[in-house]
Amino acid sequence: MSHHLDSPIARQDPRLDITDLYVFRGERGTVFVTDHSHSLAGEDIPRGLHPEGKYEFKIDSNGDAIEDVTYRFTFAEADPNGVQTYEVRRLAGPDARDDFAEGTVIGRGRTGETLELPGGSRAWVGKAGDPFWIEPDVLHAVGHAYQDGTKVDLSAWDPKQASNLFAGHTVYSIVLEVADDELLPVAGEDRKIDVWAVAFLATDAGGWRPINRAGLPMIHPLFTQYNESLGDRLNENAPVDDVELYGKALTESVAGVVRAYSTAEDPYAYAKTVVSRILPNVLPHVVGTPASYGLAQWNGRTLTDNAPDVMFSFASNTPVTLGIGKESITVKPSKTFPYVPPAA
Repeated sequence: MSHHLDSPIARQDPRLDITDLYVFRGERGTVFVTDHSHSLAGEDIPRGLHPEGKYEFKIDSNGDAIEDVTYRFTFAEADPNGVQTYEVRRLAGPDARDDFAEGTVIGRGRTGETLELPGGSRAWVGKAGDPFWIEPDVLHAVGHAYQDGTKVDLSAWDPKQASNLFAGHTVYSIVLEVADDELLPVAGEDRKIDVWAVAFLATDAGGWRPINRAGLPMIHPLFTQYNESLGDRLNENAPVDDVELYGKALTESVAGVVRAYSTAEDPYAYAKTVVSRILPNVLPHVVGTPASYGLAQWNGRTLTDNAPDVMFSFASNTPVTLGIGKESITVKPSKTFPYVPPAA
């Protein structure tokens, strides 16, 4: 899984869990998508978006892993038909990283409906199909390898029996398409941005607690399946602190697997190269270019990029494949807004 129910605190209320973050070229500009409230958690729990939470897209324009612009979504309680009203705010400069800054309200909408925003931007929030796929046997084998410092043991696995754990499941998607005229001035001359998303929950003391943070896909499946304390801690801080807090531990984890495969003369040096790319945990994208999350480059992420094969193989320095791909998605994404697969 990418971030599906990836830590104990996220599992306490899956509405605040970020299952995936996507950034790609849309019809009008750059599209930011987060998915939440996965049906795998069960249909007998609250679904939708948390009315005491806030959901933010963070955009850094100069490579320092500190947000320069934030788009914040907040939601009301669902009505008897399950519809939620919501508000979108834009925060820039120091306000972008201030939990209590109000920013500017740029739109108010209802789930299931397209919300037009100033300058040609737009938003959509609602129930959707999950476009991500994962093979559970490979997933768990990868988790054990990175916990134990071994090869990914698939000796008892039959690729012919590979299946998508998430086939037919649903999520609640937040989709924000930011028009070029608004985003290009933020991105600057090189048009490069780094993106991450955070889901927060209001605290009884009047503050905000970060529950889930997402940047690059597949970080949690590599390192936290069998280290749930680390799974929680990876969500607590800002990206700017990732290297200091987690660099050494993640490097040692990667080095153990690469050493087991004997695919690098100096496993620790290779591991340092891997961690230098995945930390700070932000998703890079060049505004105005087609997204592609592959072995050759990480430039945003489309709804059908094969993130598991890419990250598992890159980190392990050896091919690791799920045996399935986008053909295993039961309902396909669309090339038109809001792009996410319809709920089955």
